[in-house]
Amino acid sequence: MEWADISKGNQDMAKPESWRFSPDAYRFITSIDTRFQDLDTMGHINNVAISGIFETARIRFHHHLGRHPQEQGVRWLVANVNLNFIEESHFPYPFEVHCAIGHIGRTSWTISSAGFQKGVCVATCDTTVVTHGAEGRRIIDDTLREAMERNFLRTSA
Repeated sequence: MEWADISKGNQDMAKPESWRFSPDAYRFITSIDTRFQDLDTMGHINNVAISGIFETARIRFHHHLGRHPQEQGVRWLVANVNLNFIEESHFPYPFEVHCAIGHIGRTSWTISSAGFQKGVCVATCDTTVVTHGAEGRRIIDDTLREAMERNFLRTSA
């Protein structure tokens, strides 16, 4: 079934903005190998494996931003994940995952990512993360906010 056929029946399934498919929109790049065990019965990388690939990329991106949150008595919790499958993905080709900050709030931020195989965007992922401490939600500190701002999306790519 084609994307257009699927989206006719469900108006909520809008295709991501075209700039999302440009590697230049993102500030951070990491490569993650696919595994034979990631294949589904159709011979594609399955959706659970792709979710795990984006999770690994998100952790690497957070380390790229600087200090680990536990150093400050803070936990970073995933509040929402929005994953779009754009094209089929295949083994043995690695995923090149590009990440950037899509939004910064007072206590939360969104990481916007795109996964590429052989130069083609096969999936996009937006993950909203919130900060929590012993007293509940924590305001993003200035050092982390500055690192996030340096890694903001380039939406006009």
